[in-house]
Amino acid sequence: MEEKQPDTEADIKPSKIRLSAMGILAGREYLRSQLQEKLEKKFDNSPLIPDVLDQLAAENLQSDCRFIEAFIRSRISRGQGSTRIRLELKSRGAETSLIEQLLDEAEVDWFELAKNTAQLKFGSDHQVDAKEKAKRMRFLQYRGFSFDQINYALNN
Repeated sequence: MEEKQPDTEADIKPSKIRLSAMGILAGREYLRSQLQEKLEKKFDNSPLIPDVLDQLAAENLQSDCRFIEAFIRSRISRGQGSTRIRLELKSRGAETSLIEQLLDEAEVDWFELAKNTAQLKFGSDHQVDAKEKAKRMRFLQYRGFSFDQINYALNN
């Protein structure tokens, strides 16, 4: 069996990069920065990659907006707050202004989400000692809720 040789600079064509990008995007959405990173590993930092990514974005085959919207919906359904969602998206390379815009458009009552998350985890018993209350507060803080949202969740 013949071993596949890595692509040389001459072998790398925009169509080959595009085909690979389409294969990657067939599985799920990716941020442009994530897709670029994958393609750069595969195609040895080819200077053709940004042009291919621009074309995919222009054709709406890759969209940071779509990725972030889906990510936000997914994390809300897991009972995560805006702080945690924001940090995860930033760590993945999403643009801060786009994150903020889409979080604002998400139409979520973060206070009710915090309350529902707390009820799912701990039940509806509000008569707890200080140690248990601190535990619940840490849990909700880890989930990405603000201090005001946590107070609302634990006191209503």
